Amino acid sequence: MKNFLFIFSFMLISFFTKAQLTPFEKDPQKNTTATYAQIVSYYEQLDKQYDQLKVYNIGTTDIGKPLQLIVLSKDKVFDPAMIKKQNKRVILINNGIHPGEPEGIDASMMLVRDLLKKNALPVNVVICLIAVYNIDGCLNRGLSRVNQNGPAAYGFRGNYRNLDLNRDFIKADSKNALAFMQILNTWKPDVFLDNHTSDGADYQYVMTLIETQHNKQNRIIADYTSKTLTPELFSRMKKSGFEMTPYVESEGATPDSGIVAFLETPRYSSGFTAQRNIISYISETHMLKAFAPRVISTYDLMQHLIDIVQRDTVFIGKIKLQADEETKTQKSFALNWELDKTSFDTITFKGFTAGYKPSEVSGLPRLFYDRTKPFTKNIRYYNTYKATVFADKPAAYIIPQAWGKVIDLMERNGVKTHRLKTDTTLTVQTYSIADYKTPARPFEGHYLHNNVKVSVKEASIKFYQGDVVVYADQSLNRYIVETLEPQGVDSFFAWNFFDSILGQKEYFSDYVFEDVAAGLLKKDPQLKQKLEAEKVKNPELAKSAAAQLNFVYKNSVYMEPTFLRYPVCRMMNSVKLNLN
Repeated sequence: MKNFLFIFSFMLISFFTKAQLTPFEKDPQKNTTATYAQIVSYYEQLDKQYDQLKVYNIGTTDIGKPLQLIVLSKDKVFDPAMIKKQNKRVILINNGIHPGEPEGIDASMMLVRDLLKKNALPVNVVICLIAVYNIDGCLNRGLSRVNQNGPAAYGFRGNYRNLDLNRDFIKADSKNALAFMQILNTWKPDVFLDNHTSDGADYQYVMTLIETQHNKQNRIIADYTSKTLTPELFSRMKKSGFEMTPYVESEGATPDSGIVAFLETPRYSSGFTAQRNIISYISETHMLKAFAPRVISTYDLMQHLIDIVQRDTVFIGKIKLQADEETKTQKSFALNWELDKTSFDTITFKGFTAGYKPSEVSGLPRLFYDRTKPFTKNIRYYNTYKATVFADKPAAYIIPQAWGKVIDLMERNGVKTHRLKTDTTLTVQTYSIADYKTPARPFEGHYLHNNVKVSVKEASIKFYQGDVVVYADQSLNRYIVETLEPQGVDSFFAWNFFDSILGQKEYFSDYVFEDVAAGLLKKDPQLKQKLEAEKVKNPELAKSAAAQLNFVYKNSVYMEPTFLRYPVCRMMNSVKLNLN
């Protein structure tokens, strides 16, 4: 606390007289977060005052307002192509994806002003900040986060469509996600940070950190982040008075049972950016700490990240290029993961002793943390995930033009696509959906499929002029493969983009098909043998006349070939195609 008061007093002395103060700084209690109108006005004023800052209005959002992107450039170069030619790094910082977790909004407002006022912008790093991503939720202020210690009022987690935007990056139901894709493709960041507030257990730390899970990163990027960048962030934050720990997701009831590394799949912002070999982090301040130290710790983390990237700018650029080149030629891709509980590190953790006492509500035992009993002990940190499903990439995927949203998202994400100039019949590898599980309740507007099983076969398929070919020789191969392979944890199939193939369109009347089926069995001894073998394997089939008719129908020429056939096909060898 003494350290925090010193930091904050220093900031006030340094900037009170001339610099523009934020609503957070103006509040004597330091328990106020800026409103949307205040955020917009604040950056517009800085834009008029400093020529090292530009405000860009990007796309639109579900509430009809554009995303406000703040760009800081020391030498006043704001052309993204020129910035890349100058071999500068780009950091993208996202704020307010959950507006009830607003520390990043207020910390960024102060940091931008301070960097400009002190003429302290990094020489070789361009900083891009999304002022507030979920504008809709920011406008919907209230007190919805009952577990959180301030600020006095804040925004709502859901957006105007009641979507959690940090689950929307693959399915892209929101216009916000489309604007985010535009930012990624335009500015091509090397490093990404998304600012949040955590929920869950009680412990001593103000700040926790999620880094992209190393097992699913490119090996070159993972080596740098796990051995250099992340340890440096931890070291510098400790010197700032905000010692960190990895994000606290308990393996058991409380953190002293061990904590589990968070697996941010591509539905999440950092999982989505990591598909592009972008070094990605999520800051998670602790909900039970006062708002002021949460804001200041976020400020410090951003400053430290900027400083380290400035120091390592050449090396980060080098490994990003190497990782992208490796991804172009990578042959096998992991599609799903599970925690390896046999592997763990031991870390020092500062927590509070947990216990149970009678609930004043129910009278039953309830969990509580005793802040008068802090502890420091070694605990297990489970930070290893094993890939459970793989796919070898084909030479190319062919997407029928009927699946327009899939094609649109490919192109919005910078994937190079081609279109067939003429109708073309090709021998391709096809999938049939053999099995899948779907929950009873929707998740973010979708009934998310999981445990998908497929069967594979070669087939001659006719494609039409305008169908899309996506070659798997791109730096975006992870995005391409992980979304187009139906077994991917966040594939387009998982998110219900192809659910119409799961419905059979033609059926039969039993009394009519009885005679047809009898004729088929007489003409085709192999079909008869297949039916008899299946009856032996499945006694329930032997008891059901309808099921046996259905078996014959599904194994006959009358069965529609498109039922359960995944429409995106895999071209296994490069063949010359007539393409636009």
